[in-house]
Amino acid sequence: MTRDQRPDDVSRRKFILATGAAGTAAFAGCSGGSGSQSTPTPRVETRTVVKDQSGSQASSDSSGPSDLSAEGSSTVYPISNKGGSYWNGNPPADDEEYWGPEQYGIDTDMHLADYFASLYGFEPTETRSEAPFNMSVGLSHSGTGCKSVRDGLVDIGNSSGPITAELGISEEKRDENYVDHVVGRDGQPVFVSQAIYDAGVTELTGEEVRGIYQGDVTNWSEVGGPDQEIYVVGRAEGSGTDTSFRLNMLGDADAPMDVDTRKGQNQQVQTVLEQNDGAIGYMALAFQSSAISPVAITFDGTTYEPDKDAENTIFDSDYPLNRDLHMYTRITDETPEGTSMKEAAFINMFLTEFGQQTFVEANNYIPLPTKDIEAEREKLPDQV
Repeated sequence: MTRDQRPDDVSRRKFILATGAAGTAAFAGCSGGSGSQSTPTPRVETRTVVKDQSGSQASSDSSGPSDLSAEGSSTVYPISNKGGSYWNGNPPADDEEYWGPEQYGIDTDMHLADYFASLYGFEPTETRSEAPFNMSVGLSHSGTGCKSVRDGLVDIGNSSGPITAELGISEEKRDENYVDHVVGRDGQPVFVSQAIYDAGVTELTGEEVRGIYQGDVTNWSEVGGPDQEIYVVGRAEGSGTDTSFRLNMLGDADAPMDVDTRKGQNQQVQTVLEQNDGAIGYMALAFQSSAISPVAITFDGTTYEPDKDAENTIFDSDYPLNRDLHMYTRITDETPEGTSMKEAAFINMFLTEFGQQTFVEANNYIPLPTKDIEAEREKLPDQV
């Protein structure tokens, strides 16, 4: 029986974890790097005043589900959730902590959500904490997010893996049914427990990482560390982080892996690595903490350091584990372009200097270069 087949609570190293509640808890606001940042509290009840795509105004009172919804990847969650919190908070233009458009070269005196919504025909509320339409963001997995947008359960499916791999569809089917909105990138570092890092394992080769995850390397002494068995942590199948890791490191989204435990969310992997002195795991950049360390990885003679200022860094676009962070929308009879005006208003917020700095870079992810931002904007419907 392989390690992949063992129950999560049983390890041949007799390691017992107490991760339950901590691992499944979602973020209350935004999460980034080693700390967190307060954000406006989302409202559940709000008055909706909108214009449809023809420009006709409609007004209604709503209480209950939000008017726009997203769900999926725990990797994309810090970006999407923080964006949703800012959107629902609808801070005024003079609130430079949360908006202050002049800082980003945006010429407006409107509230945050009012401004971005008005570009797509929605009537501003001119009221803090009352956006033109409300936004909710759910936390699950990339596969769940992709299935939910496929099935029409949410408007936006957040994913850190390509929808082709998550749904097992061709690129042709993807292009027929979905629009792929890339809002940022993640370097996807490989982490080791701090005790292992302090014992000298600060760098691995791509071949060594592959060997560990395919069961060929089982003791840290085989890669320059102490005589201690390696506790191998993987992400749950259906996770975009797992899909991307298999694609980029092992060469196939369905490549077999030999792991001791699988965890559904980045937060849970982080907890395991913090509590086990012999572990290795992969997760998103946003979940780095002071209790664990990312290692440098050498691919084809080039060593990529976790330091942003290094000559070659995991923040570089040519780092082999670099991956896009997606917000997928669905092509329907009602939205033949694949992105509704509501979806476009929200997603466009991320495709600005304000959005890239506030929601992507502030969460320790990699902002998109200008040419990529322009290409992503081309996927949105025309502004009104």
